[in-house]
Formats: sequence, structure tokens, C-alpha cells
Amino acid sequence: MRPSRVRYSRIPALCFAATRRGYRAAWQDGLVTPLRPIPDPLRLVVFDNDGVLVDSEHLSSATLAGVLTDLGVPYTREESHRDFTGGTLGHVRQVVEARGVALSPDFEATYARRLADVFAAELRPSAGVAELLDRLDARGIRYCVASNGTRGRIRASLRAAGLLERFAGGTFSAEDVARPKPAPDLFLHAAATLGIEPEACLVVEDTPPGVEAGRRAGMYVWAPASTYPERELEGADRVSPTMAALAAELDAELGAAGRRRSDSGGDG
Repeated sequence: MRPSRVRYSRIPALCFAATRRGYRAAWQDGLVTPLRPIPDPLRLVVFDNDGVLVDSEHLSSATLAGVLTDLGVPYTREESHRDFTGGTLGHVRQVVEARGVALSPDFEATYARRLADVFAAELRPSAGVAELLDRLDARGIRYCVASNGTRGRIRASLRAAGLLERFAGGTFSAEDVARPKPAPDLFLHAAATLGIEPEACLVVEDTPPGVEAGRRAGMYVWAPASTYPERELEGADRVSPTMAALAAELDAELGAAGRRRSDSGGDG
């Protein structure tokens, strides 16, 4: 059974307000973020790609807006972000064609080529990610990437960011399952492939569909509020302001869990 949400974070001085006025009121006022302990032991960290491992959402949204505009469907970067972030290219085609505009058959290939060029020139890993992966390696905790992007896009972005080799054998795409996020299929597929039970997994996601998918998969979910505001990620067990902050908090939690096990004579 999963532990209850009994702890609070973000503004410690406001914990008093939370206990006096109740969790729900404090949450609705935006004063606190609920916390649950991470799985102990934690066996697998499942990372989303865009906006989590790599600082790509702004590049992806701008590139998609440019491709759609060139194809006769005017879009700004902000509109592209609003309508399509966290979704699949199939969803993009569905939305645009529902407006009565038929996209050319080579839309997906055109976008993939242009995005690969942008990634090669501009993409960087998110701050704190490389160090976090080092710490996970040192602790023997496995990790993988599970993204709604295509296999080609995932590989292109990880390669451009210098992370591809770190995810060898641990790269999962929505192309691998029948239903993309927000369905839980992709996360469950990744965990099953790697032989890890869902309750021993932590998902790191930056979009509402990804957070929903992680919760529906029965996994713990942490979210950086770097792509969406915190209020849109409230289904996550923890929301951090940036990926760098989340990485530091996760490393601290893992260290604390290890010390507790050591003090109690347990494994790890």
C-alpha cells in the first residue's frame, strides 16, 4: 500500500498554516506542495525526455510552429507549446486536420529533419541531469527514458545532448505501445521490460499528460515546473521549480534513505 500524503514542502514557514487550516485549504491557496516518501528501495527512475533530460521544449515548439506555418497553418511558438507539448505528432496531425487543413504526407519527416538540425546546433542537457545520472550510477539505481516522441527524435536529442550512451538499452517511445501518455502503457512497458515492479519506480515528468500517466501506472511522480506552472502539475507527488532543483532534492532524498537503512542495519 502506498503511503499517505502527510508531509509538506516548498515554504517551511507555512507548514503551520497547513496544519491549522488543513491540507486542502493550504493546497488551494498554493502555499504547500504535498510530498510522499520516494520508494525505498528505489529500483528505477523513468525520465521523460523533452524538458526533463534535455532543455528542448522551447526548441521543439518553435520548430513545430515554423513547419506548420510553412505548410499553410500559421502557428506561433506559444500556440504550439499550448496545443502540442507532451503529445505525439499523430496528435498534431489530428488537431490540425480537425480544423479542415490537410497536412502533407511528409509533414512528420519534414519536422523530424528540421528538428534534428536545430537539436544538433542548439540542444543542451538540462542543468543537473548529468550529475544526477552519475549519482544514480554510484548507488546502483537503474534509469531509462520513456517519451511520447518517436524513437528517432529521442535518439537525436540524446545524441545532441551527449546522453545517448547513458541510455543504451533503456530508451522507450510511444511507438512501442498502443496508447501514448496520458495512458500508463509506456511507463508500464518500460518497467516490465526492465523487470522492475511499478511501485519501485519514480517517474520524472514535466507535463500534465506525463504526470497523469505516471500516477495511472502506479508509480511515484516528481515534476520540474520548467515547462508548465506548478498548478498544472498538482497530480505529482513533488513539484520542484527547475530540473536542477529536482535533481538536487532527489539526490538528497536518496542519501537520507541510504542513511536510514544503514542506521537500521538494512540493505543498501
